[in-house]
Amino acid sequence: MLSDDQLMRYSRQLLLPQFDVAGQEAVAAARVLIIGAGGLGCPVALYLAGAGVGELLVVDPDEVDSSNLHRQVAYRERDVGQPKAEALAATLRALNNDIVVTPYVRAADGDWLAATLPGVALVLDCCDNFATRSAVNAACHAAAVPLVSGAAIRLEGQLVAFDFRDPATPCYACLYGDGDGPDTLCSESGILGPVVGTVGTLQALMALRLLTGHKVDGVLHLFDGATLQWRQMALRKDPACPVCHRPTRLTPDGGKH
Repeated sequence: MLSDDQLMRYSRQLLLPQFDVAGQEAVAAARVLIIGAGGLGCPVALYLAGAGVGELLVVDPDEVDSSNLHRQVAYRERDVGQPKAEALAATLRALNNDIVVTPYVRAADGDWLAATLPGVALVLDCCDNFATRSAVNAACHAAAVPLVSGAAIRLEGQLVAFDFRDPATPCYACLYGDGDGPDTLCSESGILGPVVGTVGTLQALMALRLLTGHKVDGVLHLFDGATLQWRQMALRKDPACPVCHRPTRLTPDGGKH
């Protein structure tokens, strides 16, 4: 039951027939895990906290650096040198003290994910390397937890949702295999802040749609920041996929960050 203060606070989204009181109650009851507190994780976390997601778990092993400030919009100069997960958690609590925010200053490896995912309604992959993405994908598939994955580099971005509650859903490995190639890093290739912000914002939108019972999976969205154009690609299961083609759920294999 929403309080009078909550009805006022969330009134603008409650006006939406696709959201309404039932959607707000579903969001308030949700426990959501955000992997990465950088350029994607910051807008994701800010919008989900603003929308009233009941509990946010934020995991990131890194500290805020001055080179992060042009795109990681939750941080200020005073946060430089602080663990990202803790600095982001403090910002989220200041935005909405009705929600629970738990920071984890660590990498999200397979063992940790297997122990953490029970009770989680949704995972957002906001990390910056294939090894973690692969571990998160395998763990979410094993636990049948929906996953929203985003990435951005240079002037390009992409996002996709995998609703692993449906056994017919493809997975990240269907697209990219085992992800054992070299990572493309912002520190080497560059990134424009609004590009990563665009992807992170839409990850938050996908998350809210999933949490309120709407279908958003099955399509890879590709963004070109130079032309402001989007392309969509329909996804299909890879019959040779090492993760989701097996007839039973996998046990997370301890992928490393």
